[in-house]
Amino acid sequence: MTGPTQRTTPASTAEARAAEAQEAEQRLAEQQEAGRAGGGRPAWSPLPRRAGLKPSASPLFSLRTPISAASRWTLAALSFAIPFLAWVVLSISGAVDSTFLPSPAAVLEAGVDMASTGELFDDLWTTTQRVLEGFGLAVLVSVPLGILMGSFTAGQAFFEPLIGLLRYLPASAFIPLLIIWLGLGEPSKIAILFIGTVFFNTLMTADVVRGVPDALIDVSYTLGARRGEVLRKIVVPHSLPGMIDAIRVNAAAAWNFVVVAELINSSAGLGYRIVRAQRFLQTDKIFAVLVVIGLAGLAIDVLLRLLRTRVGKWAA
Repeated sequence: MTGPTQRTTPASTAEARAAEAQEAEQRLAEQQEAGRAGGGRPAWSPLPRRAGLKPSASPLFSLRTPISAASRWTLAALSFAIPFLAWVVLSISGAVDSTFLPSPAAVLEAGVDMASTGELFDDLWTTTQRVLEGFGLAVLVSVPLGILMGSFTAGQAFFEPLIGLLRYLPASAFIPLLIIWLGLGEPSKIAILFIGTVFFNTLMTADVVRGVPDALIDVSYTLGARRGEVLRKIVVPHSLPGMIDAIRVNAAAAWNFVVVAELINSSAGLGYRIVRAQRFLQTDKIFAVLVVIGLAGLAIDVLLRLLRTRVGKWAA
């Protein structure tokens, strides 16, 4: 006759498991100790104590540290003064022949001579008109198209592959076709400026629009706004400072392309004046025209900066 079956209680089972776990931990510790004694992998050495980073003595060399207004203006002045001094030294020392590098005085004299005859101002106005017409047309096309691509995934899927391909085609390669299609007049020059800037401005505008936070759009829909209202009151105002920045960047490209455009049977313009001076090795006039182009581009850039600051103070 068998005896009564011995029953285990939950308490005894928990104690047994705890004892087994303790024994397993002890065996693991003994194995690790034996491995160290037997030439196994040595224990990790403690990490060296590092001294705290010393703050930079000057904010000029600190990452994203604001600098004073005086420092900012000083650095801006040096960015012009250093290249100008190098130019003066090279021209005075005679290290470079004056035919290839005229002195600042010779460049100033050539600029004054062209301004006194009125041809410099006429050329400047002609070139500015071409830039405003060609690049202005590019902005009128690229901004709505960029808003469409940045706001709607379907618009991006439809337009971006073609525009991404066309932007790699150099505008100067279209000159023979534009002469055949549009002739030698102003339309072909405007078309070169348009082709050279419209694709880049479209993609940059689309990137800016895609940067609008989804939370703003979701909240607008939650408050009852319709799709058109979201575009007009949320997407466009939020993207406007970035759009102006894109226009600033591509305006510089427009001034680069205008010289190429004015190679097509031009009788006026700064690009035409450069080519005409090149034929007679008048490098002083070439430098004078380049200075005028730089000043005109800088003036447009400053105006666009002021516009951006005024319409997008919250984004500064």
